Amino acid sequence: LCAKESRFLRQVVGFDGTANHDAELDRAALDKPVTFDVAPTGRDDVALLGFTSGTTGAPKATMHFHRDLLAVADGYAREVLGVTPADLSSLRCAVSAGETLPAPVFEEWVEKTGKPILDGIGATELLHIFISNRLDDARPGCTGWPVGGYEAKVVDGEMRELPRGEPGRLAVRGPTGCRYLADDRQRGYVAGGWNITGDRFVQDEEGYFSFVARNDDMIVSSGYNIAGPEVEAVLLAHEQVLECAVVAAPDEERGRIVQAHVVLAEGAEADEDMARCLQEHVKAAIAPYKYPRSIVFADFLPKTATGKIQRFKLRSPG
Repeated sequence: LCAKESRFLRQVVGFDGTANHDAELDRAALDKPVTFDVAPTGRDDVALLGFTSGTTGAPKATMHFHRDLLAVADGYAREVLGVTPADLSSLRCAVSAGETLPAPVFEEWVEKTGKPILDGIGATELLHIFISNRLDDARPGCTGWPVGGYEAKVVDGEMRELPRGEPGRLAVRGPTGCRYLADDRQRGYVAGGWNITGDRFVQDEEGYFSFVARNDDMIVSSGYNIAGPEVEAVLLAHEQVLECAVVAAPDEERGRIVQAHVVLAEGAEADEDMARCLQEHVKAAIAPYKYPRSIVFADFLPKTATGKIQRFKLRSPG
């Protein structure tokens, strides 16, 4: 059911924190009562609808219950962040999620601020972050270990758990989970009680999880499996690169090649010499077969409203 077809919806007010929207919201509330009766809700009643960001296509609506909000507060906020009442005089720590945090960005943040930055992975489908680094155990290029109440494992296409060190699909279960609103994609996201996030991860012998790529960001070129984020992390370590996104591009000889879309730092020249320089930089840092055979310079990268790069818009058809 579309919102505009709802017999219950009377008015929609956009809100982004600006003065214009604040005033519009205030005007809409002028004739509303200042007291109200609390609705008789239960733990398994829907408390909110969260919409996915649309990094891979059409956004999906996810349902979350009242108990899910408490699970997030008790799990991530209390256990991982150690949230306490409001000392706003200085920064204590930072949180990174949504996009994986490349090791060069982690290291530069810590060097420049002296404060920890906790990388974690969450999903709208699970409401919040379910794997995270910790304040006393934050590693560059690592996502960490599950938040209290959650289990995670790395599996193959048949849901068999893979040996440590072998990349595969991330499967998660815990106090929150995916509940799409009237969407057949539910069957693809949940299997045997586990949420299949669409991410490719690896778990090491100590139990730490590290992001490899979104499943649809893996590039198969001449039989080699290449993770786009690994190439992105190397490019971001170059002083002339401001932003980048790596995708697969069709190629008659290799099937697919690695293509890097690069936003350069101010003053850098977007020419063939720069392209060759970046290619050699990648070859020197990781296996040479992973280097981007195609580099496209751009003024900006397409992003969702929440700042995630929409790599599907950069991929060539075919």
